Amino acid sequence: MKIFGIAGHSGMGKTTLLERLVPEIAARDLVVSLIKHSHKNIDIDRPGKDSYRLRESGCKEVLLLGNDRWALMHELRGAPEPSLDYLLDRMQHCDLVLIEGFKHGNFPKLEVWRASVGKPTLWPDWPGIVAIASDTPPASPSELGVTPGLAQLDLADSAAIAAFVLSHAVAR
Repeated sequence: MKIFGIAGHSGMGKTTLLERLVPEIAARDLVVSLIKHSHKNIDIDRPGKDSYRLRESGCKEVLLLGNDRWALMHELRGAPEPSLDYLLDRMQHCDLVLIEGFKHGNFPKLEVWRASVGKPTLWPDWPGIVAIASDTPPASPSELGVTPGLAQLDLADSAAIAAFVLSHAVAR
C-alpha cells in the first residue's frame, strides 16, 4: 500500500481534483482508497434511523451493512482523534490511499492552489508538499516562492497529476 496526500485551503478544488484523479488512477488497474480528515463534526447517520438510535444509546461502534456498501461508525466520545497510521491499519488492502488533510503528516503531498481564492499557499509551512497544482501559472517564480524540487502542475491535466502522484507515492 502506498500513500499520497492532497492538500489545500477550503474552496481550492481538492474534491474536484480527486473526482478526476481517482478514475484516472483506477484506469491503470490500480485499487484506490481515500482517507479524508475534516475539522468539522461529521455524521453519516441521521436522527430517527435505527443505527443512529443505537449509536446514541451508547454503542462504541455501529457497523451498517446495506445492499451496495457498508460503513463502520466509531464514536470517539471525547477520546483524541486516532493517528493516520491507526486509520491506515484499518483500511482494506489497496494499491494507493489518497489522503486529504492530516496537514502535519510527513508524507508527500500535492497542494491544490488557485490564485482567485485569494489565500496564500500552504507551502512551505506544511511538511511534505512536493508539488503545487494550479489553474493559472504563477505571475513570476517568486509568487509561490518556487524552489528547485517543488514541481508545478497544471490543475486541468489529470493524466500528468496522476503520473506525478504515482511516481511520488510512498509505501507506508
